[in-house]
Amino acid sequence: MASRSESAAATRRSLIEAAGALLDLGGVEAVTLREVGARSGVSRSAAYRHFADKESLLAVVATNALSELGDALEVLVNSDDSPEESLRSGLLSLIDIGRSRPHLYRLMFIPPAGDPTAAMRVAERAQYLFLKIVGRITGPEQARRYGALLLTSAHGITGLDLSGHMDLDKWHTSAEELVDTLISVLPKAK
Repeated sequence: MASRSESAAATRRSLIEAAGALLDLGGVEAVTLREVGARSGVSRSAAYRHFADKESLLAVVATNALSELGDALEVLVNSDDSPEESLRSGLLSLIDIGRSRPHLYRLMFIPPAGDPTAAMRVAERAQYLFLKIVGRITGPEQARRYGALLLTSAHGITGLDLSGHMDLDKWHTSAEELVDTLISVLPKAK
């Protein structure tokens, strides 16, 4: 039999998963605490006992996504792949989140309402790991400059893709080829 705290943790996880599903279906507007409670298989009022408001719940959803991205980057940092291959995988993972879960992707890059401490902590971890990969190519002293260039480019690629303007017939290239081009022009550490 589950303890009270285990049951509460399971309910909370269920609510977060339901919020993520609603977000994917219809964006931020589709997420209401009432609907999250109904979708999670618990009472409709359960969400109100676990989250102060919709914004608090969405902040947790975004923070969890950033944490998962950080986990993926940590795997890449510790892999035996070349730094270029690790960087490619990391950038394409980010672009893939934008392609497959555009509402979540947008939410990940909006400062959360309320206390941003948890989101900042996981975002800083993801940034640190990303810059560690970039620094293996450019050298640590150049990592921030080129990391910013890579991330803004990945965001641009994702934005074009989501808006339908990353058309192969129009540009004669793909997101994957653009990422490869970006990596190929990075300066090598001396």
